[in-house]
Amino acid sequence: MYTEKVIDHFTNPRNVGEIEDANAVGQVGNPACGDIMKMYLKIEDNIVVDAKFKTFGCCAAIATSSVATVLIKGMTVEQALQLKNKQVVEELGGLPPQKLHCSVLAEEAIRKAIADYYIRGGMAEAEANELCGVVETACDSCSANVNA
Repeated sequence: MYTEKVIDHFTNPRNVGEIEDANAVGQVGNPACGDIMKMYLKIEDNIVVDAKFKTFGCCAAIATSSVATVLIKGMTVEQALQLKNKQVVEELGGLPPQKLHCSVLAEEAIRKAIADYYIRGGMAEAEANELCGVVETACDSCSANVNA
């Protein structure tokens, strides 16, 4: 059911925890459906220098959070915004179809954290959300319009 990479990132997640001086934080998910993902970023000179997460969810949710933080470290903010759930799934060697929404959560958490970064920098919330592609949704399989 799960690839070796998924199991590895679940049993040995990378970058778990909070960044005390994070300047970008985004939380997505819904307690009603069970998966909640909170992403903490430290951005300096337009580069994601650190990324950590706290996820309450299944194996796939934790694995996608882990791999997403690995992928975006060292990226520019613009590059991090371009990360798609499909890339997260590919990096993990695939996910079962019913778990693809977890990769969407990872993408959305990054977008929401970067929007928070822009808001902290003085940008209007609506403008930051539009720039970052943040969409507030109710839970239909956790906001997943799955593009994987």
